[in-house]
Amino acid sequence: MALGKVIAIAASTGGVEAVLSVVSRFPATTPPVVVVVHMPIGFTKIYATRLNGKCEATVKEAATGDVLEKGKVLIAPSGKHMKLVNYGGMIKVECFEGDKVNKVIPSADVLFESIADVKKNNAIGVVLTGMGADGAEGLLKMRGKGAKTIGQDRETSAVYGMPKMANEMGALDYVLPLDKIADKILSLI
Repeated sequence: MALGKVIAIAASTGGVEAVLSVVSRFPATTPPVVVVVHMPIGFTKIYATRLNGKCEATVKEAATGDVLEKGKVLIAPSGKHMKLVNYGGMIKVECFEGDKVNKVIPSADVLFESIADVKKNNAIGVVLTGMGADGAEGLLKMRGKGAKTIGQDRETSAVYGMPKMANEMGALDYVLPLDKIADKILSLI
């Protein structure tokens, strides 16, 4: 899976339903999706199971060594960062404990920065509703490598923090209402 696109989504406050509304619209043929949602430890596995029951794609909590595959959505486990690594042309995830980044773990910046390094312009980065600035720096790096980037608009965000910071930093190609984001992603792949 070295060549195909990857879709990366990050969210925090209000993000549980926002992520569901986006990924539930993806067909089973969608490129690999990796997701960071700021949740308490133990909740990402339950969340992944819930999403799996509502999506055409297969959704699971990520574990180190999971391979990025078409039709698969990997949710970063709470309490661990997640990044992409290239193992001889095969893109896998690595989940690891570490210090908080932007006061959170998992951090969208950790994921997005790894995607910028591994996938360069062959990626789509999305930041949804959430408090703080997590994801803004990583999206800026992704955009700098030619990836397409999307942020949720103020009107449909429960908390307009993460997308606002990304927008103010110049990290976004598109600012869209939540109900338009899935269609934009699908049009870009």
